[in-house]
Amino acid sequence: LLGLRALAQVSHRQLLSRSPAAAGPLDFSASRARGYLDNITAIGPRTVGSPENEVFAVNYLLEQIRGIERECTDAHKISVDIQRPTGSFSIDFLGGFTSYYANITNVVVKLEPRNGAEHAVLSNCHFDSVPNTPGASDDAVSCAVMLEILNTLSKSSESLQHAVIFLFNGAEENILQASHGFITQHEWAKSIRAFINLEAAGVGGKELVFQTGPENPWLVQAYVVAAKHPFASVVAQEIFQSGIIPADTDFRIYRDFGNVPGIDLAFIENGYIYHTEYDTSDRILTDSIQRAGDNILAVLKYLATSEKLAKSFEYRHGNVVFFDILGLFVLAYPARVGTIMNYITAAIAFFYLSKKVLQPKPRAVHNLKKLLTAFSLTLTSWVCTLVAVLTVAMFVSVIGRALSWYTHFYVSVSLYGTAAAAMLILVHMLAKKFFYKSVNEQYLGDVFYDASLMIWSIALAVMTQMGLCSAFICTLWVAFPLLTKLLIHKEFSQKGATIKFIVMYMLGMFFPYLYMLYLSWTVFEMFTPVMGRSGSEIPPDMVLAGFIVIFTMILSSYFINFIYLVKSTKTTLVTLTTVFVVTLILVCSGIFFPYSSDAANPKPKRVFLQHTSRRFHDLDGNVVKSDSGIWINGFDYNGISHITPHVPEINDTIRTPCEEQAPFCGLPWILPVHFMFRFFKDDVLFCGKAGGYSASARQSMWTHTSVPTGPSHMSLYARPRAGSALSRWSLGDGVPVPSVGGDYFVFYSRGLQAAPWNFWVELTAPEKHSDGIVSLAIAAHYFFGEDQKSPQLYALLERFPNWTFSSGWSCTYDLFVF
Repeated sequence: LLGLRALAQVSHRQLLSRSPAAAGPLDFSASRARGYLDNITAIGPRTVGSPENEVFAVNYLLEQIRGIERECTDAHKISVDIQRPTGSFSIDFLGGFTSYYANITNVVVKLEPRNGAEHAVLSNCHFDSVPNTPGASDDAVSCAVMLEILNTLSKSSESLQHAVIFLFNGAEENILQASHGFITQHEWAKSIRAFINLEAAGVGGKELVFQTGPENPWLVQAYVVAAKHPFASVVAQEIFQSGIIPADTDFRIYRDFGNVPGIDLAFIENGYIYHTEYDTSDRILTDSIQRAGDNILAVLKYLATSEKLAKSFEYRHGNVVFFDILGLFVLAYPARVGTIMNYITAAIAFFYLSKKVLQPKPRAVHNLKKLLTAFSLTLTSWVCTLVAVLTVAMFVSVIGRALSWYTHFYVSVSLYGTAAAAMLILVHMLAKKFFYKSVNEQYLGDVFYDASLMIWSIALAVMTQMGLCSAFICTLWVAFPLLTKLLIHKEFSQKGATIKFIVMYMLGMFFPYLYMLYLSWTVFEMFTPVMGRSGSEIPPDMVLAGFIVIFTMILSSYFINFIYLVKSTKTTLVTLTTVFVVTLILVCSGIFFPYSSDAANPKPKRVFLQHTSRRFHDLDGNVVKSDSGIWINGFDYNGISHITPHVPEINDTIRTPCEEQAPFCGLPWILPVHFMFRFFKDDVLFCGKAGGYSASARQSMWTHTSVPTGPSHMSLYARPRAGSALSRWSLGDGVPVPSVGGDYFVFYSRGLQAAPWNFWVELTAPEKHSDGIVSLAIAAHYFFGEDQKSPQLYALLERFPNWTFSSGWSCTYDLFVF
């Protein structure tokens, strides 16, 4: 598996490294786009509400846009608008919460024909970044690409049929706020018929199309026809939309609130440094910028001259199956066509199997029994393999050696891949020795091949019935093996493997195996880094081990029969077992450290520290409890266990207990991600150890008539007390949305000079409520400026090892009872 994955990865990088043709005067220029990128990232972290985001980045974008406008040809007209929307919405992302934004910033540019245009296609990026990071890949490079596309299109003498709207949105990292403000409030939004969203889940590489639609197959067709360097997968779309990956994009906002179809694409390579201080412009290859620019420019030009754009809603007729072949071209067809193809393929396979079982008729029962036995044994071997490998993964997690493969991917293959392969071989070797002791080897090889064909045919029918576009993978694993079997069915019955048999067998299996290797590279490229930022609840070794077992089962499904064809698999089994045992011993010894501070290829551990000052008020407004300290969250399964040897006094500090009567345990969550963390293991509050800290007095006391004011980021938490219920409020669509656990969470952010935040809530309550009807808490987060870090927080951060990415800020927390 490691060798095959390496082969696919090398193939992918060779495709990426092909030098693009030199840019002509009307071609996309990666060097010019890199200049934009360098200048944007030179501003520094661009947190919403900060001068860097609201002033410096906006001014730079406007300066470049004005320069482009001055050189625009007579065929086009450029209009520029600065939007500062205020609004709110509810979203079911991260367990469900409500978002409120005030006076955030959007820079909107419309390029249209000189006589105007009724319809438009939108291109979206965001120039803000998460705190403490330069945000080169996420998402400054996309904004740089868009600037250069605007420059290129504006200099063309060819007039467009439709307008192209470029939205440089300034509050995506605040959970998609700026895109909501644009699509629901801006006057130009009404003309948009389709969009392209430029995002990142990694740094560089090829940009993957991982969401399209909803429905609207013509959009995928536009990408297929126009994109010069395609990289797209409906498998990625269905994985992403399943919620397995804890992330979302502006695609959701345009789809759900604007009812506009679109294409969502993102860089996925090297996600280890995504949202860290290492996300710098120098790590993004010029080739990556050129390819992204070539693709997006071509697709935008195609859409802006397409007759279908004006009537996009008329072409909304079902989903589409799409996938690229080694980045060379994309296959795409309507899902309904795929459904017919899938059922026909499954029917042919079932017909073949039934015909084979029923002939000759006197042996039909015997043949069926043998096929079902092989079918059952194959499934049993898969179940045994999955259980065994997951047991190893759980053991590794329990002894504190999780993520040993995070920096060294080969460790996961040597540990879980060899265990999976060895277990598969062992089960079938035992079956061959004890259950099939006197059965002809050629017959066994033939029947186990048919058993694998039967499994894939059933999987194909089930996945198609479920409406999954990814069922095309099963089609590959039914059609090609079936064709191979029909071509060499005589050789299956001959004793010994002839050269013709081996060559035909390998040729027949070549395409499904090659595509599966290519797909596995994409999956591991995306998921391995995600395991380092998925919280402490889900053991990452269990997830990765599960993926490896699945790919092992898929890749071995039509080679199980060789276990019965060859004389002995003892040497192979011993070799695999030896590699597994040695790797397990090395992992248990701790020789494979999970994280890396290598300057060229860092794989840091993510840690978040909040210097918190908390106050708890009673029904009369009196402070009944107050404390302060530094709250530490390790953002992966290992928590802070690897950090405590470097900062040993952490072990001597107080673990703050959960405040049972307070929403979200009385802790200042910036987002409702509490369900992703094991509270008592990972969370530490230095109570009295690090010294108290109070931010500037920008947050007023709550009374029944006043409203809170504070920094650009605040979190509001609500919990109705016993017998009460929150029925309505002035946020979102008026219907309160509870988060996981039943409490209510409101995320607030603002740009510069926002008005005080006024809102109301309505509750139903019992007649007697002497202890109050609702608990409301508000946390103020200082992500930038002089209040961001206290001296104590600075001192602690300096002691953290260089293989960590430590993001720290100060916050205040006040709880009130009404």
